[in-house]
Amino acid sequence: MSKGSQAVASPSLVANIKELDSLSFLLERPEKQRIDRAPFAYLNLFNALYLFKNILFWDWARIKLFVPILLAILACNGLVWLLVHWSIRLRAYMRYTTCSDLHDASHCQVNPAAFSGAKEIVLLQRRQLDEEAELSFLYRKQRYCWNSEAKQFERLKYPVEETFGTYRKSTGLGTESRVLSALERWGPNAFEVPLPSFGILLQEQLLAPFFVFQAFCVGLWSLDDYWMYSAFTLMMLVLFECSVVMQRMRSLKELRSLQAPKQVLQVYRNGKWDRLPGDALVPGDILSIGRPPGVGGEERTVPADCLLLAGTCIVEEAVLTGESTPQWKAPVGAPAEGDEELSEVDPSARLSIPQHKGHILFGGTRVLQHTCDKGSRIRTPDGGCLAVVLRTGFETGQGQLMRTILFSTERVTANSWEAGAFILFLLIFAIAAAGYVLYYALQDPERSRYKLLLNCSMIITSVIPPELPMELSMAVNASLMALMRKRVFCTEPFRIPLAGKVAICCFDKTGTLTSDNLILEGLTGLAGRGQDLVKDVKQASPEVLRVMASCQSLIQVDGDIVGDPLEKASFQATGWSLNGSTCVSPKQGKHKETASVLHRYHFSSALKRMSAIVKVEDESTSMPVLWVVLKGAPEVVRQFLAHPPADYDQSYKRFAAQGARVIALAYKRLPSSTATSELRSMSRDDIESGLDFGGFAVFHCPLKPESEPALRILKESSHQLVMITGDAPLTACHTAAQLHIVDRPVLVLQHRGQEAGVGGGPDPHHQEADGSYEWVSPDESVREPFSSDRSQAVALASQYDLAISGEGLGHLHDIRAEDTFVPMTQVFARVSPDQKEAILRILRGAGWTTLMCGDGTNDVGALKSADVGVALLAPTAVSHPPGTAPAAAPVAGKAPSGAGAAAAQPGGKLPGGKKGQQQQQAQAIIPARGQSAVPNGIASQGKVLANGPAGQQVVKKTGGYGSRMLENLEKQGKPVDERMRRMADWMDSMDTGDDGQVPMVKPGDASMAAPFTAKESSVMPCTDIIKQGRSTLVTTIQMFKILGLICLNSAYILSVMYLQGVKMSDTQATSHGMVSAGLFFVISSAKPLQTLSAERPHTRIFCVYVFASLMGQFVINTAYLIYMYTCAIAMMPAEDAQKPDTDFKANLVNSVCFIIQFFIQLSTFAVNYMGHPHNASLRENRPLFTTILYSTAFICALLFDVPRGLASWFSLVPIPDIIRYKMVGLGISVLVVTYVWEHWLRRAFPEPLPPQKGYLAFVEADKHNRMQKKQQ
Repeated sequence: MSKGSQAVASPSLVANIKELDSLSFLLERPEKQRIDRAPFAYLNLFNALYLFKNILFWDWARIKLFVPILLAILACNGLVWLLVHWSIRLRAYMRYTTCSDLHDASHCQVNPAAFSGAKEIVLLQRRQLDEEAELSFLYRKQRYCWNSEAKQFERLKYPVEETFGTYRKSTGLGTESRVLSALERWGPNAFEVPLPSFGILLQEQLLAPFFVFQAFCVGLWSLDDYWMYSAFTLMMLVLFECSVVMQRMRSLKELRSLQAPKQVLQVYRNGKWDRLPGDALVPGDILSIGRPPGVGGEERTVPADCLLLAGTCIVEEAVLTGESTPQWKAPVGAPAEGDEELSEVDPSARLSIPQHKGHILFGGTRVLQHTCDKGSRIRTPDGGCLAVVLRTGFETGQGQLMRTILFSTERVTANSWEAGAFILFLLIFAIAAAGYVLYYALQDPERSRYKLLLNCSMIITSVIPPELPMELSMAVNASLMALMRKRVFCTEPFRIPLAGKVAICCFDKTGTLTSDNLILEGLTGLAGRGQDLVKDVKQASPEVLRVMASCQSLIQVDGDIVGDPLEKASFQATGWSLNGSTCVSPKQGKHKETASVLHRYHFSSALKRMSAIVKVEDESTSMPVLWVVLKGAPEVVRQFLAHPPADYDQSYKRFAAQGARVIALAYKRLPSSTATSELRSMSRDDIESGLDFGGFAVFHCPLKPESEPALRILKESSHQLVMITGDAPLTACHTAAQLHIVDRPVLVLQHRGQEAGVGGGPDPHHQEADGSYEWVSPDESVREPFSSDRSQAVALASQYDLAISGEGLGHLHDIRAEDTFVPMTQVFARVSPDQKEAILRILRGAGWTTLMCGDGTNDVGALKSADVGVALLAPTAVSHPPGTAPAAAPVAGKAPSGAGAAAAQPGGKLPGGKKGQQQQQAQAIIPARGQSAVPNGIASQGKVLANGPAGQQVVKKTGGYGSRMLENLEKQGKPVDERMRRMADWMDSMDTGDDGQVPMVKPGDASMAAPFTAKESSVMPCTDIIKQGRSTLVTTIQMFKILGLICLNSAYILSVMYLQGVKMSDTQATSHGMVSAGLFFVISSAKPLQTLSAERPHTRIFCVYVFASLMGQFVINTAYLIYMYTCAIAMMPAEDAQKPDTDFKANLVNSVCFIIQFFIQLSTFAVNYMGHPHNASLRENRPLFTTILYSTAFICALLFDVPRGLASWFSLVPIPDIIRYKMVGLGISVLVVTYVWEHWLRRAFPEPLPPQKGYLAFVEADKHNRMQKKQQ
């Protein structure tokens, strides 16, 4: 064991856990060896004995000499205790020794990655589990276990990577010993959110470094007889900390209340079914999940992450992912006879949650509808679906979101390196001022050394603004409340300032920029119709209509057809009706066709296709026929066609270039000898080979009305725009041109063997040469060879906008050229979710601050990789009551069928032709997105939904405190003027609806997809986030400047002026502090302008503009103060002069200096307030403008003693008229000069604008490199 003085971090001990950076192992010292206790214990014991001895002998001289020493020791002990409480590193040094051997350690120091939490020292727990010793620690509700083979800590393993064969054979936990073992290993299925008492939380707040420093400053002021000022400051600080504690307690209570209700479930244990509460579940349990039948059935929330073994479920996942469409969950078990879900998973393959999420029920999601499988190996007693528990507690999807919310409040901090460096800069001036006082004061032997030490301490502490953490917290909280009022919820507040620095805005296309409501324009490529667009799809052949009607994953819920918008548009256009998994054609003459889905391969974004096997029965024929129907991306479907038409590419390329979404349709008839039982043994490749081409379905994907205005605003406000989509390059480029993303001719990087914008072609198993790729314009009029050379790439990007497909991006990755081409590209098309994430990482690595906006499903990785990720959670209309909702398409029969099941009415037959299972009907109302999206009744535009007559939803307006006040006045018959209405509007704008505190973000408001969740269907909230981010940046910079100027002035007054006897009375100091606190309060709630400016806010404190402004204003204000001081000294009688160490005495010098200091404070706020182009101007910020106006009037009243006697109440003496006029005249001059200086610097040193095109950054870098070489 090594007993070093510092813990050595070991990154290699962490197994690819992005939240953790490194670990250090520690051994707790015995009490007698703890450095923070042992030395002081011995000293205190010795001093107590010495004091007791002197008391016995009545040696009062030694006792008086000893008491200060004892107090000094106690003070040092308290300081060391505080330092150990604050500093993890110091705590590790004083209370622990470092260990080279993990097995000798008792504790572990966890060093998290950036923005992933604070350092902690946690206990290493040793447990005996199933005759196996486990070494682990718990950090932020997650357990990490030691892997002795890999010599690394890993997250506690859950059974989430077993083979599918293992899951299919699951029989649950067979014995009580296995249940107890699982409970001991994984714990109960509960979200344990501790709720400390008010006293404990307040103690934690009061022991924070800034508060202790603030209390120390208050103590110094009280020692200098400023009792009123000290009491006011201390009361203000304690009240602020109490409000923070109350907010934390309320948030913790709300988080505890958000846990899923304890539902009783059927769980299969010990070979039998038993009813158990949801928190009793452990991984490995077999349970029955579903929604009870009937409209009044209890709403069922999935209690844990489960793998579906038998039956199908329709679930709503909007609370986690933001997906607006209910999700179809298919089982992984072998399909029963007639089951349409043909499992594609190999029994020997292992489960991967990201890849197989279509089989997983995530904790916290709601079951809307289910279909049981009564032929499953284990029959469920309540007709539910069979599932096995994978993860519980905080490891579930809901648990991960709750952990993010629980720990997000700790990320709002003022302890940035810039704040520390800025305080260090101010400290240099303070030390110089204290040294000046010390130098001259020590030359006077009559000066009190106690007063001298007190004064020097006050000078040094004056540079650290006590209000700094409070003011910055208020600024961030104001931004959070402003975003919440716009229905934008943030789980990571530290990202709000990052939004003000965004240079590149990336957008998904489908569902984000374009509407989800696709419009079927018609069909093209039909046999005998060439490239003509047939708008009436019913003119197509029966085979094409069959593909459009049956190759889908639509479901019925309460008579409504829900599912993918493209499939809904395609199905409704055919005129067919849906009954479960059976599609029925409209009757044409005497013929009526019925297509029953036997097996279905769901659409995969990776494969870009979907297929199904259907049994077609016609009234005119007696024998059913089996057909294979397939649809997908044209370039993918082509390889499955037996004979592609010669004009295959030209047929759809024309429409794709116009921004249309084109889907290829194909089919084939299976031999009549094919039995239904044989289908299960056929591979998917065999089923989908040799298809006949049916045609292309052309869909129009209209832009959302807000997309073009929003992106135009971002373009005009100095942001680079990028599109990242899974659509075809031609379609993406056309849409990008409409949205100002591309404004020059476009070149698409493609494989030479493909048509422009088609994608595909390269061999995925071999790296292609550069010559295999080329840049081609959408109309193929321009072709440029591809070269990985950077200079040629920059030259090409200077003439064209670039688009890269997923295959091209893969080639760039192979040749390691993505870092060169990705920052220069405007459109990325046909990219996978992993590629989206890689694009954002590359852009961030290039030094850009990025924003990504998507719908929260396939974009999750990209949203989390961006600096500012915005997930759109669009609300929908409230569902109609059962029986009143109009069907989206004709529905055969009145009783809705279970989604995804073989169609079977009671007593009917299954598609396989055999008597089958009766479906467990789950009557459910699709949860209105407005319900989950609008928590606590909050709706857009200040409205809430209330229950009206007959259970209808009624829109009811609500108002804030100001509106309620006006209503009360009007009811009382009192007049209401315009001024009162403006005041009421201002009060409403300040009203958060939650006692002035920032409401906690709830899982219904936020999603796991991104730190920002917008409850809107458009991208316009991105502009609101950037506006608020810029406003927060501006507010932060101006706060640092104002606090810096105030602190520099205070250091000068407490040093040079203090030596001349200039002081403030207790009343003067209190009034000064009250006005300062009020100004900081109103300045932190500044509102951003409604328009985004092309001018960008300064992002750094350390820049020429900030320091030039700071020093220039300090010199001007100090010169004004010194001049007026000399004028007052010249006119003041000698007998009124005050000595430095005496009590305050009202005289002319003190009176003049107090008023000047008061004026400088007000002018500092007025001059440094940053209004346009990012915030409301000073006159538009009514609270701040009014406060400054009234404060100025108050100064004038003091200066001219109006009303008479007011000045004397503030310890002021009459001021001669000549000095009054000089103070007013020079004050106005100082205000004008500092205003001109400040605004000239803003124009002379603006924040540099980012390049509008990515290649310009490379051009600037090359110029910089050439200049450096010339200088060398």
